[in-house]
Amino acid sequence: MFSSLNLVFCGTPLFAVPTLDRLVAAGMKVQLVVTQPDRPHGRGLEVVLSPVKQRAVELGLPVAQPERIKNNAEFQAQITALKPDAIIVVGYGRIIPQWMLDLPPLGNINLHASLLPKYRGAAPIQWAIARGETVTGVTTMKIDAGLDTGDILLQREMRIEPEDTSETLAPHLAAIGADLMIETLRGLQAGSIQPRPQDHSQATLAPILKKEDGEIDFSCSAAGIVNRMRGFQPWPGAYTKFRGKNLQLRKAGMAGIELLPGELKIENDHLFVGCGDRSSIEIQELQLEGKKRTSAAEFIRGHRPKSGEKLGA
Repeated sequence: MFSSLNLVFCGTPLFAVPTLDRLVAAGMKVQLVVTQPDRPHGRGLEVVLSPVKQRAVELGLPVAQPERIKNNAEFQAQITALKPDAIIVVGYGRIIPQWMLDLPPLGNINLHASLLPKYRGAAPIQWAIARGETVTGVTTMKIDAGLDTGDILLQREMRIEPEDTSETLAPHLAAIGADLMIETLRGLQAGSIQPRPQDHSQATLAPILKKEDGEIDFSCSAAGIVNRMRGFQPWPGAYTKFRGKNLQLRKAGMAGIELLPGELKIENDHLFVGCGDRSSIEIQELQLEGKKRTSAAEFIRGHRPKSGEKLGA
């Protein structure tokens, strides 16, 4: 029979919410939820709660939102007094300081959305799709002083379907990751999990996304461009220029027409653009600067693009 564990949960994004829910449902004592401070968001700069804080409030759990945690004596005293058996970290967004790593007997346990050591960093789901992976997964690991370099506890694989985007894949990974976290904690309690070091020679990085990552390079292959479009939804998306204005490509698929990079071809209501190696994609949905998202057919009727015109100029 497993006893309930005293836990501190550190998380911020929607991806972390299923793990918090599963911990509570499993009877764990979540003594404190630590999340990022409330931030102004959007054009109106309205203060928005993180998804984890919203859920913690709904569950009636105490919440802490320190601006900093490394050299914060008050926060350190608060956590230390709770005497957690483990600290659970899912997308918290802060580097965990050594005093936190040293505190709980079972360690600081992280849920990471990749099969470590691949895709260490802030955007593992997005980069796995953008780089054409067909399999990904989740990893629980013991956090150490490095960036996603700690010993692996458990892993679970998941197939990336051809139509998956980062938006559709993330909830599935979050769900299997929540179950894996419970399995990990039970295994640590039972002494049945043997942490194993990562093979650092196999590591790849998934750095935080920047706006320029969404700019389309039409010299890349059609497959590469489609994968980046799938991976970088909803931000930074996939954008280029059309007649000097920003153009977001919202949906596209592979095509079999030979075109030069960036070259447009119009066939009835179909809109094609050339990519590297004389490959091409068919643009299905797009959005011109200052306009609504439209189908390719609506775009063709409204803006009259001509075959031979170039995107990116």
